[in-house]
Amino acid sequence: MNLSLCTISFRHHLYSIDQLAHWAATQHFQAIELWGVHAKNLSDQSHYNASWLESYGLKTSMLSDYLPLDSSIPDMMRETRKLSTLAKHWGTSKIRTFVGRKASVKTSKEERAILVERIKMICEYVESQGQSILVETHPNTLTDTLASTLQLISETNHPALRVNFDVLHIWESGVDPIEAVKQLQPHVSHFHFKNISSREHLHVFAPDNVYAAAGSRKGMVPLFEGAVNFREFLLEVFPMMKVEASLEWFGPSVKEVLAKDGEEVRKMYKIAEAIT
Repeated sequence: MNLSLCTISFRHHLYSIDQLAHWAATQHFQAIELWGVHAKNLSDQSHYNASWLESYGLKTSMLSDYLPLDSSIPDMMRETRKLSTLAKHWGTSKIRTFVGRKASVKTSKEERAILVERIKMICEYVESQGQSILVETHPNTLTDTLASTLQLISETNHPALRVNFDVLHIWESGVDPIEAVKQLQPHVSHFHFKNISSREHLHVFAPDNVYAAAGSRKGMVPLFEGAVNFREFLLEVFPMMKVEASLEWFGPSVKEVLAKDGEEVRKMYKIAEAIT
């Protein structure tokens, strides 16, 4: 298992990348998932790179951004090349994005076909660079349900297309995450771990709210205190595959929650190892 913290968790905090790397290392994380905005804003300080991060015993697990699939093709590919270069700079082959801006059931066949063609173009490019594009399972995108995600994989039919499996959002869609991961396992390259107290609070993860400094955090809870049974999920998944995952925390007390959740995930890994 390789466990990362997400720099997006510190989006409203005044911490430097040096401080985050030092803290991640002291808390026994193996990697950092670097938010695309952070990577772009560090690009004029070239000494921050994969080698620098390795000096802390860390790697970059993934560069997480939002490729503009709805823009012109030249603009989309310009941004793709920029992210690909940044990913190389930070030593990761994984670039995360979303597909579409509305629910799959509300996406017409014509709109879907355009998105699929755009993803294929991106896949062709990143494959030429030795990289993969990870589509995140997320509401109001083409990967908001298991069926639509499997359909997208089939439609794209490209080895560079991989899945960032967000356990909470799979559960949100009404599917058992364990059953979903069994079907998606050959295509999964990364996981996002987060939790919620109950379904009534799921709206707090809507982008307009979760990225806002004054947004509600009601219902956000530590990983093993929420409605999704992560103990059961991890005991099933750890023996099934090598797990590369990020703790994605958007609430208060960031360091305290991430440290505790990281420790608990590592305990579950040891339990799974002992059982198998």
